[in-house]
Amino acid sequence: MKYGFNNDVYVEVQSKKIKEKIKQFDKLYLEFGGKLFDDYHASRVLPGFAPDSKIKMLSELKDITEIVMCINAGDIERRKIRADYGITYDMEVLRLIDEFKALGLTVNSVVITLYKGEESAKKFRNQLEKRNIKTYIHTPTAGYPTDVDIIVSDEGYGANAYIETTKPLVVVTAPGPASGKLATCLSQLYHEYKKGIKAGYAKYETFPVWNLPLKHPVNVAYEAATADLKDVNMIDSFHLEKYGITSINYNRDLEVFPVLKAILNKITGSDIYYSPTDMGVNMIGSCIENDEVVAEAGKQEIIRRYYKALCDAKTGIGDEETAQRIKILMNELEIDPIEKRAVITAANAKSKKEDLPVIAIELPNGKIVTGKKTDLLSPASSLILNAIKELTNIPDEVYLLAPNVLEPILKLKPKTHQESRSLNLEEVLIALSICSVTNPIVEKALKKLEKLDSCEAHASFMVYNGDLNTLKRLNINLTCEPIFYSNNLFMSE
Repeated sequence: MKYGFNNDVYVEVQSKKIKEKIKQFDKLYLEFGGKLFDDYHASRVLPGFAPDSKIKMLSELKDITEIVMCINAGDIERRKIRADYGITYDMEVLRLIDEFKALGLTVNSVVITLYKGEESAKKFRNQLEKRNIKTYIHTPTAGYPTDVDIIVSDEGYGANAYIETTKPLVVVTAPGPASGKLATCLSQLYHEYKKGIKAGYAKYETFPVWNLPLKHPVNVAYEAATADLKDVNMIDSFHLEKYGITSINYNRDLEVFPVLKAILNKITGSDIYYSPTDMGVNMIGSCIENDEVVAEAGKQEIIRRYYKALCDAKTGIGDEETAQRIKILMNELEIDPIEKRAVITAANAKSKKEDLPVIAIELPNGKIVTGKKTDLLSPASSLILNAIKELTNIPDEVYLLAPNVLEPILKLKPKTHQESRSLNLEEVLIALSICSVTNPIVEKALKKLEKLDSCEAHASFMVYNGDLNTLKRLNINLTCEPIFYSNNLFMSE
């Protein structure tokens, strides 16, 4: 992989910027936009960016940091799912708390926001409190978003419970967007100023990158990633007017800024920020060392988002409008998916020839390997076996998994009521791990799995949850054709 981003510099300069912000106030409420853990979008569009770099940076500030988690009561009620992990937002809160504690970070509390009496939210609060996790309830803010006099009053923010904090840096984060992070920060500022504490607010930003051009592929990739939310990157007109500097932000922040500025002014008694860009702590643009590499990575991400949107529309999870919006973005940058991703042609051509589902992967050496569905193996299983054999220079006729190893597993599957009789990728990897204990060739091949990290792949069909999740865990960048390979309504393979 070619790197275009310096992660070490990023951790250093971002930490420095946060410390500078803290010094301006008695206490800083830092709203975290994007993912604290496992930011694979950033690592894909900025090769060299470590998915866990944000949390590592915070770990270095743990002595002065405590964390407040926000979750929308409506998201609990709707059992909203975090797509990358396939778990509900409330379970994601629990997972994140465990992760924070494991790193030695202090978790102050959980705030259930926009609460309107939801029974599931009550149960979740009870669950948290039984585990000795402080929990607060915040209801919709009276007067929001237009009546600033009511918003900034005991009837508005003052009606929310005050969260007791003790450290100079309070990180406010959430399992996903629209979780009430901003409202929680502003509510705290209202209470802090009433107590005579000079508290500040800032937003930890990653995308869009404010000091990259509006139509830079990295920024357009962010637009593609949020196309379902109808987010649009825009020039920050407030920043341009105040400073004469062109910076990039997105529409929601720009639309809400006049109200936010008025709220902050009324709470603090002065103008803290003159633009949305002012509010952000975003040093990521200064850490790009090879623009050509990150631009190409951004284009690849746009293609991946396009194919995902096509598949979501096909399954009914998303809508065709989202895919069309991303297609417009591709056209603006003159991106041809077929030209950019050789694996698309390889997978589709092989699938047409064999009349079978096929997945193709491009190895680090540029060679493309395919895997097809067989009576014994899923396409993903075949693909990974063929890929690690190629990387280990094992002849095609040599089996990594002998029939006598596969047969017991195949006989067991019907007894466990599994609809698929072929081995999925997870089953194959477990079998390989067992065989590697006694077979040095298998052991050598299995070690090549790490070489597949960040490799590009394409399937001639929509890969189902089981294999899809395993390919994700291997960090393989998979795109799929919006085609069902089976008429079955339920598929787990």
